[in-house]
Amino acid sequence: EKLESETSHSVIDVESSLALPQGAGNSGGNRGGLFRTPISGGVQNATSAHALPRPALAVRNLLEQARFAHLCTVMSKMHHRREGYPFGSLVDFAPDRMGHPIFLFSPLAIHTRNLLAEPRCSLVVQIPGWSGLSNARVTLFGDVYPLSEDEQEWAHKQYIAKHPHGLSEQWGNFHYFRMQNISDIYFIGGFGTVAWVDVKEYEALQPDKIAVDGGEHNLKELNAIFSKPLRELLSSESEVDDAALISIDSKGIDVRVRQGAQFNIQRLPFEEGHGVETLEEAKAALWKVIEKVKLNYFQK
Repeated sequence: EKLESETSHSVIDVESSLALPQGAGNSGGNRGGLFRTPISGGVQNATSAHALPRPALAVRNLLEQARFAHLCTVMSKMHHRREGYPFGSLVDFAPDRMGHPIFLFSPLAIHTRNLLAEPRCSLVVQIPGWSGLSNARVTLFGDVYPLSEDEQEWAHKQYIAKHPHGLSEQWGNFHYFRMQNISDIYFIGGFGTVAWVDVKEYEALQPDKIAVDGGEHNLKELNAIFSKPLRELLSSESEVDDAALISIDSKGIDVRVRQGAQFNIQRLPFEEGHGVETLEEAKAALWKVIEKVKLNYFQK
C-alpha cells in the first residue's frame, strides 16, 4: 500500500504540472480540461467529478476495445511439470453480448489442456496503449469451457467481428471456448481506482456505442486529427513529446501523454450532458473542449 500511495503522488505531481496553467496552483483555480487524477477520495466521487463511466460500464467498454489479454490457468498433470502452478499466456478474445469472453484455442496449447482439466482461471485485460500502472485494467475470474459443436458457428461470428484478420480462415483446426461463468470482476482504473464489480450489473449493461463501433478505426482517425493540437495544448506548461488518444467512451477520452521516457494518462471529459455516440460527434466534442481549455488558459 505504501508503494502505491507514493507512486500515485508522483503521478499526481506530473499531471498537475501539465494540466494547471501558470500560477493556477497557487490561486486555487479549477484544474479543468486536461486533468485526470489517479482518483482519490473514493471511486464514486471521482467517477462523478471526472466524468468517468461507472466501473461496471468502464469494464464493459474496456473489453470491447482491447483485443488481447493475459489468461492464467492452472498447470495440469498432463504436462508432468509444475503441476498446480499458475500458467500465464497471452491470448486474443472477443466478448459476446453479455460481456463473456470467447476464445479460439489450439488443442495443442498448454492453456487449452489446462482448462480441459481445470476450468477455473482468470483473465487480465489491459487498456490498449498500455504505458504503466496508471492505466486501466481488469481481472475477470471465471470458468472457461469448450463450446459445443452446435455453438461453434455462433462463436465464430462473434470472434471474426473483432478479429477479421486473425485465425478465422483456419478456424476448423481450432476450437472455440467461452468463459461460461464469471464469478467476480476486479477493476483498476488507475492509481486509487479500485472496485469489485457486480457481475449481474456487468452482464446486464450494453457498452457505449462509440466504444464498440469501429473502435480501433475511430481512435486512429481521431489521433490523426487531434494528436498534434493536444500535444501543443499540453506543452503550454512544459514540453510534451507525444499525446495519443487510447480510449473513448460516451463521457470523454483518455490521452496517453509522453514526456521523454515518462508516461501519464490525462482524462479529457466532454461537455456535461452531451453523450457521444458517433465519430462525428466525438470530433465536434473534442474541438469544443480544446477551445474551452484554450479560452480558460488565456483568461488566467
